[in-house]
Amino acid sequence: MKIYTKTGDKATTALFTGKRVPKHHIRIESYGTIDELNSYLGLIRDQEIPTFYKDFLAQLQHQLFTLGAILATEPNKDNRLKIPRISAEDIAVLEQEMDRMNDELPEMTHFILPGGHTTVSYCHIARTVCRRAERMISYLNEEQAVPETVLAYVNRLSDYLFVLARMLSKELKAEEVKWIPTKVDQ
Repeated sequence: MKIYTKTGDKATTALFTGKRVPKHHIRIESYGTIDELNSYLGLIRDQEIPTFYKDFLAQLQHQLFTLGAILATEPNKDNRLKIPRISAEDIAVLEQEMDRMNDELPEMTHFILPGGHTTVSYCHIARTVCRRAERMISYLNEEQAVPETVLAYVNRLSDYLFVLARMLSKELKAEEVKWIPTKVDQ
């Protein structure tokens, strides 16, 4: 199988249903941003972190492929193609993992500046890409309905990445720098 097909040479691409849309279509932007996020999760997995987190991130990467497939399919056509779903249970797993990590973390009293360790910074980059994906999917949802579980999952995933950044800061003994606003003279 050849990687190149030349079918996109005129700035269009095909959805799962075969319908061609411009490469700048919000649906393409949405699942393209999920693909970018998935690449960052792979980068985090490649770091020197405990195996538990690597395994959990691998599960998330599989779910992001599912999410991408959902977004690459027109509404009301996904049943015919037997595309997996994102479930309330998938969201609950993220919440349970965040609760587990939060139980081990100091209470957060301020916003935290991204950084402190390369791995932690990768988590924050992934979090911001996830937030961008959420904005794109929200915009798509205004044009064509997106399953509510997709929106909730992406929202929870960005929260998970923030908590993971905090947890890895703790485990890697990286300093969390609090954002403390300075007063501005008026």
